[in-house]
Amino acid sequence: MTPRLLRTAVATALALGALGLTQPARATSSDGVHTVRVPDGDPRERSLAPRTSEPFSLIGITWDDPDAALNGTAQVRTRSLESGAWSAWRPLETDARTPEAGPERDRPGVRGGTQPLWTGPSDGFQMRVSGARLPAGLRVELVDPEAGSGAVHTAVVEPDAVGPDGAGPLAAGRPVVTSRSAWGADESLVKDPPTYTGNTKAMFVHHTAGTNAYACSQSASIVRGVFLYHVKSNGWNDIGYHFLVDKCGTVFEGRAGGIDKPVLGAHAYGFNTATSSVSVLGDYTTAATNAAVRQSVAKVAAWKLGLYGIDPTGTVVLTSGADNGKYKLGQKGTFYRISGHRDGYPTACPGQNLYNDLPKIRTLAASAGKLAAPAPESAAPWAEDEGVLGR
Repeated sequence: MTPRLLRTAVATALALGALGLTQPARATSSDGVHTVRVPDGDPRERSLAPRTSEPFSLIGITWDDPDAALNGTAQVRTRSLESGAWSAWRPLETDARTPEAGPERDRPGVRGGTQPLWTGPSDGFQMRVSGARLPAGLRVELVDPEAGSGAVHTAVVEPDAVGPDGAGPLAAGRPVVTSRSAWGADESLVKDPPTYTGNTKAMFVHHTAGTNAYACSQSASIVRGVFLYHVKSNGWNDIGYHFLVDKCGTVFEGRAGGIDKPVLGAHAYGFNTATSSVSVLGDYTTAATNAAVRQSVAKVAAWKLGLYGIDPTGTVVLTSGADNGKYKLGQKGTFYRISGHRDGYPTACPGQNLYNDLPKIRTLAASAGKLAAPAPESAAPWAEDEGVLGR
């Protein structure tokens, strides 16, 4: 037992009687992810009483059927490891869906789930969910990004400072990007090679939801937590997003396979093929963005789309690869080259304030630099037949 766990256990033993907390439910733990099963019961409402748990900094809820939707609400409250104070009830976004195409969809162990919530170091939780008919196999996922073989215990991550071919990032149009090795991705957890699709035609902008009350020195830990949740809780092969950006404007490399390559992601159910993604750490439903976030998202989008000679202010016709609640399988829609997640899926993501900033981000992207020469077309059996508008 580590010193931190020993201190937690001693504090738990002293406090349980006075606080009326239940002991942790039977759970399993693996490489930084501690899971707690929610007992079967009322098909429309489930809850777990306040309880002490293993330390965690990110929490979510998953269920057995990756194609099932919760169709209701999920809320959690957590206890700070440092102060012992309980948070208010916080909602979990329920819009995470499995990839609709490619080998990752049929991976064993793929689960449906909510978006994860960053809580900061915590050692207790309470949860409640409700819906018309809750999916089977509910479990709470407690993620400790400082545990496991891939964790990196550093306060500050130094980003890559050089673009391709040794040129500076601004001269080459490539944004400064913190690599996977720098933020501490445990590559042993990524079992399968990346899947490549046709040329990248659009960029979807997301937010990770959760809290904005994080220090930017914690950003690498948050990215590691999202990675662990996507891989070990959702059962995906890798983190779903291609890029992540924190509130200080630091850009992180997401899914492996080459940031300059058309890697199939798991970010926009129905429109993962031939698109890329950037997710901003935090919740922009009520919080406003800042200049650093807007500029970094614009630079990422301008550079990624510029690899294919695409005007980031234009539009494109995309074809849905699934019935996703907003589009039917095979239905075509016209999208901005830089779109919000909600444009293709029934979700509030990327939050109203970030969504309202997309016109400004497109303008910034247009002036981010000279577009690169188009990349050669990548052949892929599932590539979409898409028309291009506004070019």
